[in-house]
Amino acid sequence: MPTPLTLDTAQARTRLHELIVLDVRTPGEYAAGHLPGALNIPLDHLEETLPDIRHAARKGELLLVCASGSRSEKACLTLAGHGITAATLSGGTAAWTAAGHGLHRTHGTRREAWPMERQVRLTAGTVVLTGLALGRLRPAFRLTSAGIAGGLVYSALTDTCGMAALLARLPHNRPRPGDLDAARSALRAA
Repeated sequence: MPTPLTLDTAQARTRLHELIVLDVRTPGEYAAGHLPGALNIPLDHLEETLPDIRHAARKGELLLVCASGSRSEKACLTLAGHGITAATLSGGTAAWTAAGHGLHRTHGTRREAWPMERQVRLTAGTVVLTGLALGRLRPAFRLTSAGIAGGLVYSALTDTCGMAALLARLPHNRPRPGDLDAARSALRAA
């Protein structure tokens, strides 16, 4: 599997005005802070927006961004499988802010949304503790904790996360139809 093109924060910052930036995080994460001019196309909506992304890629270079670079790298590989070349921001928005660059926030954001990694840690920890507590009543409940532990090991080995895929379906992580439509329109207008 080929390695996607990467730009570090300095390269991305100097070229930001000429790049079409797609943020593949959840809408909540995007609203909490994104690169200037970035459009939110959540990773789980990438396939359905391929025609719009392909159109934009003909007009300019694509830069895909997420929190750490992992999801945007996967998105780059997905796009490459459909003949679309894109680069990823090395280290994601975490590296961007660590380099001293600011993030734009969506107007009307009342509270900061938790990054997906934090949501996964909270959910996994809660399920493990619940399984252990209930395991005092019925030992079979400890299997729940063991299942989560096994899932975390599998997640690390395969660099996938089923729990994140499930959490992405929660209402606060879903794009509102108008938001995704606006991003798609912006891609078509690029």
